[in-house]
Amino acid sequence: MSEGLSQHRHISFTAHYTGYIWYQMGISNAVFATTKGKFLAKLVHPLESWAERYVGGSMRSTLKQRHRMIDEHLYQLIAQHPQLQVLEIACGLSPRGWSFRRKFPNLVYRELDLPEMAHVKTQALQQLESNSPQVLSADIFSDEFSQVFQKFDTRFPLVVISEGLINYFDKTSLAQLFQAISNNGKYFPEIHYLSDIYPEPVKNKLAHIIWSSSKLLKMMSRSAFSFHFTQPNELQIFLQDAGFQTSSVIQPKLYFQVQTDETTSEEHLGDLVWMLHATSKPRTLHPDLKH
Repeated sequence: MSEGLSQHRHISFTAHYTGYIWYQMGISNAVFATTKGKFLAKLVHPLESWAERYVGGSMRSTLKQRHRMIDEHLYQLIAQHPQLQVLEIACGLSPRGWSFRRKFPNLVYRELDLPEMAHVKTQALQQLESNSPQVLSADIFSDEFSQVFQKFDTRFPLVVISEGLINYFDKTSLAQLFQAISNNGKYFPEIHYLSDIYPEPVKNKLAHIIWSSSKLLKMMSRSAFSFHFTQPNELQIFLQDAGFQTSSVIQPKLYFQVQTDETTSEEHLGDLVWMLHATSKPRTLHPDLKH
């Protein structure tokens, strides 16, 4: 499926913004900082600064929180499973693949995005790694997505990562994505899914302003951007219905105090972003059997 046929192709402009913010924060490389990203970052800087002062957080502050939480969980999974494989979907201009391949040279880490962004990301990576794997190209809502899983060795666990993605879809599409990851994960001894998600900002005194900002983002990205969950257990039930055996919802307010998965809460603690870690251990195939 070509990018021109994907109804989600307009979301990619946000990848330029996040890519530049990560570069500003010192956790990325200049090759992932585009002119478009710099323009967008400068454009929204006054609003971001205001939000950090009066709302208690902003888009760029949540970028740092979610990126760190996902990275730290990925480090833990690699420590537990030395032969872990990674698929980062809608990778955009994230530095994660490049960064983890530098730290773990034998790590199988593949990235995926729509064709245009995949091409941009591949060119950027090749400036840093002459032997970097080509960024895979597919629409995650097409049959091509299942074919991507066939590029991995089914003898070893697989972790799928998404960041800054799933709030752009309506709940029906979100269920379709979760089910696709869960169903394709049945061919592996373990499947893990790490992602950020923005809950309804019901605990924030300026929730109406956040809601208004989300409507602007929805219009700019021509997407179904919305908040789907109010309480962590709602998300956990949704993941279970999609086929995942277990899941945890990690909230920064607790995580950055103790930094352990045990610091979960059934209550929405007021954070602007959460992280989810869903897992299944289907073990339905012989360990030597590959796609």
